[in-house]
Amino acid sequence: MVSDPADRQLGMDRRAAVQQLLDTRGDALVVSGLGSPTYDVHAAGDHDANYYLWGAMGGAALIGLGLAQSQPERRVIVITGDGEQLMALGALATIAVANPPNLDIFVLDNEHYGETGMQGSHTGRGIDISAIARTCGFAETSVVRTPDEVRELTEHLALSQPTSPRLFVLKIDPENPPRSLPSRDAVFIKNRLRSHLGFNPN
Repeated sequence: MVSDPADRQLGMDRRAAVQQLLDTRGDALVVSGLGSPTYDVHAAGDHDANYYLWGAMGGAALIGLGLAQSQPERRVIVITGDGEQLMALGALATIAVANPPNLDIFVLDNEHYGETGMQGSHTGRGIDISAIARTCGFAETSVVRTPDEVRELTEHLALSQPTSPRLFVLKIDPENPPRSLPSRDAVFIKNRLRSHLGFNPN
């Protein structure tokens, strides 16, 4: 019998894990999925190179793909949730075929749909997003379960020269820390990123 995901603690503090990821971001562009991933990225420190999603459920990975293709000299980091990535599993096939080497996707997996009432998600029933990405053609995928493993991962990523997109699932506790809210003005967020990239915001 498969246990209810609500009955299990997954072990990692989400805010601390995201902070670890972003402490070594360098000049990377960061796209955050709507809801908790956006709160986590903002809590780690607002930045002109952050692109926060307030909607477009399922769109974070593909927005990351577009940025990676248009900015091939910049690393692009997507931080999203299991519920959002489950909604857009086809995006992983598209990203694998496009094969941008500068795109890293991190899925914060608490095995719940946190924005709609903490219902259990499919990842708590055996669906492995990292294995799906690997099957699609991502050369490097893994599931990360402890802060030490996050540290080892960030050290590895800082030293590596990727030749294809990568995806990593971070297993986190099903918790809802206080919200850290960036601007909700989508035009401002867009124009700020365009200015950061050297484009006329208009």
